[in-house]
Parts: sequence; C-alpha cells; structure tokens
Amino acid sequence: MRFPWLILICLFVPFVAIAQNGIISGTVTNAATKAPLPRASVFLSNSSIGSATLENGTYTLSGIRPGQYTLVVTILGYDDYSKTVLVGREPIKLNIELNQKPLMLREVVISSSADWKKNYEAFKKEFIGTDENAKNCIVQNPHILNLTYNPTKRVLHADANDFLVVENKALGYRVKFLINDFKIDRISNIISREGQQLFEELPGSAAQKKLWHQRREEAYYGSAMHFYRSLYTDKLTQAGFVMYRYYRDINPQRPSDDIIRRKIQYFKEKGNADSANYWVGVANMSKYYHESLMKPPLSQFEVLQTTGQQGLYAIHFPNYLYVVYTRKTDDMPDRDLYRPLDLPNFAVSVVTLQGPYAIFDMNGIVVGDAPLYEGAWARARLSDMLPVDYVPDVR
Repeated sequence: MRFPWLILICLFVPFVAIAQNGIISGTVTNAATKAPLPRASVFLSNSSIGSATLENGTYTLSGIRPGQYTLVVTILGYDDYSKTVLVGREPIKLNIELNQKPLMLREVVISSSADWKKNYEAFKKEFIGTDENAKNCIVQNPHILNLTYNPTKRVLHADANDFLVVENKALGYRVKFLINDFKIDRISNIISREGQQLFEELPGSAAQKKLWHQRREEAYYGSAMHFYRSLYTDKLTQAGFVMYRYYRDINPQRPSDDIIRRKIQYFKEKGNADSANYWVGVANMSKYYHESLMKPPLSQFEVLQTTGQQGLYAIHFPNYLYVVYTRKTDDMPDRDLYRPLDLPNFAVSVVTLQGPYAIFDMNGIVVGDAPLYEGAWARARLSDMLPVDYVPDVR
C-alpha cells in the first residue's frame, strides 16, 4: 500500500546548540478592514510549535529548529493561510492578512447513521491505524467529519471544516488536524491525505511520561524520519538501514485501475453480481512481476546530493528505492511487497519518487511532491506519528 507522508529529517547535536534560536512573529489582521484578529491559530505544520494571536492580533513562535516549515494560520470564518518559511538564526517578521470566506452552501449528502458509522470506522482504521498504539487513540470530535463513500469507484472521502482532535495516549500527544482531503481508494490501494497538523504534549505523571518516552523511541527507530536523518548524516549502516536498487514490471494480467473501475460499475448497474465480484477479485491481483534487487547495497553518495541552497537536499534514484531496516521484523502480509527468498523477515519499505528527485530540508520537510511509500512506512498512521521536531535518545 502506498502512502505519501511528509515526516522526515531533523538534525542531531552539534546542531542542537543553535536549534532554539528561530523566531517568527507578526500580526494577523482582516484583509478588508485591517482590524486585528484575536484567537487565530498560528502554527508550524507537523511540529509541536503553535500559538494563538492575542487581542491585538499579534503572535510569536519561538524555539524553532532551523529548517523549512509550512506556517499555517486558521480562524473560523476566514480562508486558511499557509506559507513556506525557511527558519534560520535571524528572526522572521511576518504580518498576515486573512480574507473572509464567502458564504457557500455545502452539497448535502443524505446517508443513514449506520452508513456514517461504517464510513467512520473505515476512516479511523486507515487514519489512526490498528496497532497497539491505535487502541489508545481517542477522537474527541468525530462528527465534524464529512464522510462520503462511492461504492462504484470504491473510494471513501473525508474532510472537515475545523480541527479534528485526537488524543494519542500511547505517545502522549494531542494532535489537531486540519483535514482538507483524505481519500481511500480500494481499487488502486492508495491512501492520500492533504492537510496540516499540530502536536501538543499531554499532561501526565512521571511514570506516564517515562512510558510515553519509551513508546516514542519505538515509533521513531526504523521510521522514515529515522531513515532520512541517518541518510543525511551518513549513518545508515550504524542505524541499521540498507538500501537497494529495485526493479519490477507491471503485471500484464492485471488491467489498469480505470478499466477495473468501469467494469465493476458496468456489472453492478446490470445487476450481474458474479461478474462484478470477478472484477473485484481482479483488483486484488498483484500489480507487479519480474521483481529483483541489484546488489551490492547503495551508498549515501549514490542517492543524496546538495541543491546549492543552504539547508536543502535532494534524494534521487532510478526506478524504486528498496529500504531494509535490520533491527525490526515485519510479519504483516502485503501482496504487492516483494521479498527475496534469502532476505530475513526485516521491516521493508519501497520509495517511489513522483519526479526525478525529491527535495527536503534539515527537518525533513519535503518541498514539492512527496515520495510514495509502500510496505512498513506506508502502514504508519497517526498512532505512530511524531512531530518533525522530535529528538530521540542517541543510540
């Protein structure tokens, strides 16, 4: 299963010594009247750094690790604002004007409470996860979600007009999501998400915080964030990662996703359940064959290069990148994930670029199209999600 995620890299010491110098401040006002907007949420997406504007519309975000972020401002009744900012040691002054939203009538989708509950359970499974951590995640306001399911296309869509708030009591975070678009495509087996999120520390006892720390470490090691940090610092081997070039061909026995959708729709409209079910089975066929890994493993210099811009780097490779993490095993079945017979049951992820390369900064923020993940990283959900400014213990 593929999943684009944007959780990648931070830096280790000695960078920590200068990491707390970043400051962003300014004022948020109404674009038409120039009046200050108090209580607007201002935060750096995918981080633990956020605040609210004061009565005079001012805000200050401090203690920011240098790197590239998406600054987000949101308040009810106004269009959301987002801007990419490159934080360094020099303070950033950013005054922001918000436009009021025009009054728009939302299309009404009539569904039963049973349909909503069914759609919500499918959403929660793919958004939060199903592992042990997920059992300790509580959605505080599920009914703000707008959920629609197209049975012909087999696509579930979700969005919300306010923050979806989830308390992850396994990792000790309250996570607030602005979900612009979340989609589960059962034909292509791809899950996509657009939106922003802010992490807040939950209060807890010393014993709870100790347990949260342990679980955060478990979530971090072997993750995409861990990989990119190890790649950037040239510590892949020490960290337990191995990279290979990966080749595969599209399975000629499986038609395209578009053809499969049209066949399922046609036979359902004709009332031919057997034929519709046959095509559902075709959709479950493996997409690939003729798969192989090229050895020896890749080195850092073969996939990573600088961009000429301070703090920005590029990862590039032909075809696909096959990443093995040798310090965790993975028993989850995945029909589309290739495993050579001589490879132990380590955690494996496949990375596919959406262009010739992907650019990221020191904190792991992807500039432009994010890579697609398959395997272990694709199965990572909110239950294992860490803020981009998370710093693990040094092993």
